[in-house]
Amino acid sequence: MDAKSTRRHDPYAVLRLPEFRLYISARLCITLAMQIQAVIVGWQIYAITDDVFSLGLIGLAEAIPSIFVSLYAGYLADTVPRKQIIVVVVGVLLLCSLALLYFTLDISRVLPLYGVLPIYAVIFISGIARGFMGPAVFSFMPQLVADKQLYANAITWSSTTWQAASLVGPALGGLVYGFYGITAAYALDALLVLLSFTAFVLIGGKALPENVNPQNMVESLRSGIRFVFGNQVILNAISLDMFAVLFGGAVALLPVFASDILLVGPQGLGFLRAAPAVGSVAMAVWMAYYPITVKAGKIMLWCVAGFGLSLIFFGLSTSFWLSLVLLVLSGAFDSISVIIRSTLLHTLTPEYMKGRVSSVNSIFIGSSNEIGAFRAGAMAKVMGAVPSVVLGGAITLLVVGITALKADKLRKLDLTPEMEVV
Repeated sequence: MDAKSTRRHDPYAVLRLPEFRLYISARLCITLAMQIQAVIVGWQIYAITDDVFSLGLIGLAEAIPSIFVSLYAGYLADTVPRKQIIVVVVGVLLLCSLALLYFTLDISRVLPLYGVLPIYAVIFISGIARGFMGPAVFSFMPQLVADKQLYANAITWSSTTWQAASLVGPALGGLVYGFYGITAAYALDALLVLLSFTAFVLIGGKALPENVNPQNMVESLRSGIRFVFGNQVILNAISLDMFAVLFGGAVALLPVFASDILLVGPQGLGFLRAAPAVGSVAMAVWMAYYPITVKAGKIMLWCVAGFGLSLIFFGLSTSFWLSLVLLVLSGAFDSISVIIRSTLLHTLTPEYMKGRVSSVNSIFIGSSNEIGAFRAGAMAKVMGAVPSVVLGGAITLLVVGITALKADKLRKLDLTPEMEVV
């Protein structure tokens, strides 16, 4: 085995890069903060309103602004140094966290006067910020990794960091909320965002990749959209994940399961929110040592099907421990799908176009989380939480079956080093 091949299979290769370590540290802190915030906001709004539909509105309040700015955010990420965008956006998220903290103080009197509307307003603003952050972070990460052969390794560790934060964050948020109160939980949220902001500031600025075909904004956006819709593998992979997230998500309804079905309170909610990340972290670490290359497309399809089945059985479960296991499995299946999709996106997309392609991906995938939360809340309002989750999982299985029949290139996909940017 030659030196280059040895390096490619070193599971810790990207962790030896100082700026990449700063990057994943920043990702760890901001993800911890957002996960803690999600637990607190969900429990707080449900406690105030006692309305399952209000949980779906949280997702909608974040998704609408995120979708609205996504395409322009992608264009901006390809025309403005990406670090500058990230620093500004994380600064806005810090202000949002401080606002939520302020609402909990007796001196604010905001929530007694206006109910949950101020919380929704802050979530709306954070949705705008996250809409700009997604393409910038997606396209900034490869600039910290000089060797394209390290992309899969970088994506795996980045995903591991995100999932680890998703594992710790919800449990930490639920425990701090349950034992120390809502003000302490929001204070921890704000501190973590501040740490993320500091880490991003410490990363050196990177010049934009050379654009071989400069265009005005409208044409630039059109070229990014054409690239995605003209590449069957990318389009099918994104579409598959979009429908899985849209119909298979049950996270938005976890406060209902914790409070009314499993009877485990805010502490149990934290563990339920963290359970998918347990499976995701374990699987991502495994894939750092044993990356998937051959038959990646088929494996992706089977894993999305496994994700749907896990959620169906979760919806039917009345046992807290069985529910935890099923959510762990859903996270493991989802981790494989995410890493395969992210790897092919980074590999097949030219550097100068990654912001725009990421923005299209964000509209398909990122916003689907929030729209899926609204879908789950709306269906739960009509038919109950359990039928909402079970039906969503069944639709996910149907989507996998249709994709497997129609998307022949995705079905035959191999993630080999020979894959080139098209």
